[in-house]
Amino acid sequence: MHRITVIGGGFAGLTAAITAAEAGARVTVYEARHMLGGRARTAAGPYRTGEGPHSFHAGGPHWAWLRQRELTGPLAALPPLEATRLRLRHHGVLRRTPPFALLKLLRPRLGPAPVDADFLGWATGIAGEEGARAAAHYAAAALFHHDPGSLSAAFVQERLRRATALPPEAHHPRGGWGAVVDRMAARAWNMGVRIETGARLDDLPGGAPVVVATSLPAARRLLRDPALTWPSGRTVLLDLALRTRRGDACAVGDLDAPGRLERFTAWDPALAPAGEQLLQGQFPVGPDETRADGLTRAGHLLDLAFRDWRQRVTWRRVALADGRTGAVDPPGRTWRDRPAVDRGDGVYLAGDQVAAPGVLSEVSFNSAVTAVSLILGRPARDLKKA
Repeated sequence: MHRITVIGGGFAGLTAAITAAEAGARVTVYEARHMLGGRARTAAGPYRTGEGPHSFHAGGPHWAWLRQRELTGPLAALPPLEATRLRLRHHGVLRRTPPFALLKLLRPRLGPAPVDADFLGWATGIAGEEGARAAAHYAAAALFHHDPGSLSAAFVQERLRRATALPPEAHHPRGGWGAVVDRMAARAWNMGVRIETGARLDDLPGGAPVVVATSLPAARRLLRDPALTWPSGRTVLLDLALRTRRGDACAVGDLDAPGRLERFTAWDPALAPAGEQLLQGQFPVGPDETRADGLTRAGHLLDLAFRDWRQRVTWRRVALADGRTGAVDPPGRTWRDRPAVDRGDGVYLAGDQVAAPGVLSEVSFNSAVTAVSLILGRPARDLKKA
């Protein structure tokens, strides 16, 4: 019987633990914090926020895996009236539809973008510079990066298409992602996985293959490997509770600058106390910008879409996420160029900045399943089956 150690109890770590246990392995999970979930945790209390806005993309590989195991739980549905309150800021005003130039980049017959070109240059040749910038800014909702136009055209195109898919791919579990983490932890526990929280490791345990399912900086420190680096984003995370007012926008995407704001209680009113609504947004900032710069852009969207919002604020939380928002691929690089899952000597990486395909949390899922597949010598597709 295989014995596997997993370091990190976030989404990637729990995916690896469940996958290995289902295949008959004996698994131990070590989590440094006293709570599981990593960035997928949901805060306790009257405002049930995550570390940044989260949603499931139904087109992703983890969607079927979670649904087959009944781990998503009940999903929140957007009422038809709320669906009409999706807005875009363009040229400083709110509009209901994207500019025609941006739509040129969403044509089904448009071929795949090149890996070696930057998105802004490639898209400008199709939609003009204004349409290209609008598309880059809209894609920032799935990138958490201050300059999406400078990234690989192929990398941004995939995220732009996923973000604008019809019907929408994004789904929201009731109670937030923390409810999904709780169900994953319960499944792991019921399958015999040993889970140790508050267990920070300074060295790798010996005697068994190890899946390091931490952030890349944490893995770099633990493995003492300075080569474990890859570019990521830097973004201001804003959580805001307002007293409810009819007519507020459901979500606002910014085409004038990278950023997005969503009213999550439109999907799930239980995320905030009665009579209040919970907004979550992210506003990418460059290396020379400050948290205040991101909040200034947030204020522009709030002024347009949430009238008198300053007088209605009941709670606020602000954070700066630096290098904690997943991998971004510069021109000429793809996910295959990121730090490899197999590090040799029985050590494997899993997380959202390693060599695995997908968008956002799909990278964590794919890398976790790949790591277990390599350890057990079984095809990943077999391990994904319920």
